Amino acid sequence: MNNDLNKILAKVAMGEDSSQQFKVDIRNADSLAAEMAAFANANGGVIYIGIADDGSAVGLDQKNLGRVNQLISNSASQGVRSPLVVETRNVALGNGNVVIELKVPKGIDRPYFDTKGVIWFRVGSDKRRINSKEELRRLFQMSEQFHADELPTKADIDKLDKLRFRDFLKKEYNQDYPMDESDLSKLLNNMNLLGDNGNLNLAGTLMFAERPEWIVPQFVVKSIRFVGNEIHSTDYADTEDFEGPLEKVFNDSLAFIMRNLHKVQAGQNVNSPGIPEVPKVVFEELLVNALIHRDYFVNAPIRLFIFDDRIEIISPGHLPNNLTVEKITKGNSNIRNPILASYVAKGLLPYHGLGSGIKRALANWSDINFVNDYDGCLFVATIYRPLYNSQESVAMVRESSDAHQYRHIDELLKDRSESLSQSEQIVNEIRMKHTITIPELADIAGISGRSVQRVLRKLQSDNVIKRAGGRKFGYWEIT
Repeated sequence: MNNDLNKILAKVAMGEDSSQQFKVDIRNADSLAAEMAAFANANGGVIYIGIADDGSAVGLDQKNLGRVNQLISNSASQGVRSPLVVETRNVALGNGNVVIELKVPKGIDRPYFDTKGVIWFRVGSDKRRINSKEELRRLFQMSEQFHADELPTKADIDKLDKLRFRDFLKKEYNQDYPMDESDLSKLLNNMNLLGDNGNLNLAGTLMFAERPEWIVPQFVVKSIRFVGNEIHSTDYADTEDFEGPLEKVFNDSLAFIMRNLHKVQAGQNVNSPGIPEVPKVVFEELLVNALIHRDYFVNAPIRLFIFDDRIEIISPGHLPNNLTVEKITKGNSNIRNPILASYVAKGLLPYHGLGSGIKRALANWSDINFVNDYDGCLFVATIYRPLYNSQESVAMVRESSDAHQYRHIDELLKDRSESLSQSEQIVNEIRMKHTITIPELADIAGISGRSVQRVLRKLQSDNVIKRAGGRKFGYWEIT
């Protein structure tokens, strides 16, 4: 068996996916044109003709070989608009039949239509037609002809947060806020924050509208602190939706994460707030990445899930174009929302440069996993927490750039077991500081103040603790 055939059979053994498809024969030029258009509208791919659905190599005999090659030529040049330049290779089987390897390139003139004017797109091992404006816009975005943050919204310039925009103008451009409405519209247009309809575009709305959630309610951050390591519909300790201008959403989301992290005293005074178990910069970088590079053609919120052993930041939209997880961890990037990226680079959020965020997060905390879910149209960053795998986490923390801050984490891990409950944790904190307040306990335990009050009432009813003294100068006692 020749090497070319061996290579093809090895690929066939992996089955059909978004980059390869099997056809035992080709009889319909229009059907083949639709398959080619789907591959060209995505990232290209290979069609193996002469391979059955089960992966067996049947091949084409010499009688049908010329007919199929002619169909390929007709479909590529006449069945797809714009015409495609494809590449074919004939690979001989041992029985005298031939398998055709048909390579369809990633299109440079997307979108491509079939003869009926239908736009097809490759999804997993099959193709599907583009049925919505959002999908069509996403396709234009992939070909860099259009970007989601350019979309016009229903927010006229009266919806602008005048104080926020005024402060930005003064800080960044040393320019006063225009008093005349026509001057304001002209300025917004020059700053690429106005849509063709005279209203704020999506970038302008997300960054500078007074209440963006009234205009685009789907683009918020939904956050939940679950109890344990599984998603529950009712069993959670803290939940909140973060809305408002992009800067506020970022700050509130970051605060939610930080208040739900364990704090390491690391030799500091017991009254100090402590150092977070995972460096803050990790979440700054990943949240900025989620807010700026998410797919705004997908009408869904960013989800922020905190579990006992990990934190997940789930962004709508898989990685664009030919980006992979391996590439982004090496610093490669692709700007999906160029207007947002340009303004964040001006200091709107803690942005340190294109392609550097993922690398910086990994440099500060190596135990992060990224998943590019192409079929689910999601990108997931999972940050694993250190307090649930002591040996590995100690080594990881010591190697971190802020390792000197975590030198006493060994002692912390000895004191806290994986099954430490909220009640036990609160009792321990009271034992260390009898005057500790409810907000301090909420911050340390990573739960809401109301949840702390509920735990305290239970501990008091069980006669584990009691309150001594008045409200202003009172303190807790362990009974």
